[in-house]
Amino acid sequence: MVRVRSIKHEDRLTVIEHLDELRTRLIFAIVSFVVGFGICFWQNHRLLDILNKPLPGDQHPVTLGVAEPFTVTLTVAAYAGLLLALPVILYQVYAFVLPAFSPGERRLALPLLLMVPFLFAAGVVFGYFVVLPAAVKFLLNFNDDQFNIQVRAREYYSFVAMTLLALGVLFQVPVGILAATRLGITTPGQLRRLRRHAIVVIAVVAMLLPGTDPITMLLSMVPLIILYELSIVLAALFGRPSRESVEGPAAAEGPG
Repeated sequence: MVRVRSIKHEDRLTVIEHLDELRTRLIFAIVSFVVGFGICFWQNHRLLDILNKPLPGDQHPVTLGVAEPFTVTLTVAAYAGLLLALPVILYQVYAFVLPAFSPGERRLALPLLLMVPFLFAAGVVFGYFVVLPAAVKFLLNFNDDQFNIQVRAREYYSFVAMTLLALGVLFQVPVGILAATRLGITTPGQLRRLRRHAIVVIAVVAMLLPGTDPITMLLSMVPLIILYELSIVLAALFGRPSRESVEGPAAAEGPG
């Protein structure tokens, strides 16, 4: 029977015990992905309907190979299953890493780590409901009188997956900025002074998103700029932690 023992910061484990814990958490992560994949493959018709919704009218992606409907469905179910299992996978990563932190460091790291899945989900939702429909409409209507436009399934679903994944990752801006602030790498004042440079960087990053059309770029820039401004506010509120909160009780007690 697979069990995960509760490990504290003061515990001293052998290499074999670390590897055994890693193996157990990998098993939980793989099982969660398999379950998510199974659910998504079982509901593949509904899943494909959701992904096809940004397409104009009743248009459906086309396939050109005998096996392509099956392989594309498997790929889409795998992407969606990974997204569904992400909270469990991230929890296993957190649980494996957190014992290495002291109690003070854990108080600093845990809120940042907990923000990751919520911000990722927010990025995916924003991408699906705002960015994708506008980007698909612009790209499919560009010079549409000069082309016989048909959407191939493999390319379309890859485009959707990469767009949603990229936005989910880009929405982690507050986590990175808060981490840098708490580590003393930067300050809210420096972030304010670098605002113009940050907007330029955000524009470049948005331009590199899948699709590279001006609609996708502008729609992606708006929330990223808002997140940057929100990060400055959060950094000013929480600031850099005190020495005692980082070093924990040991620092307060002294060398002995």
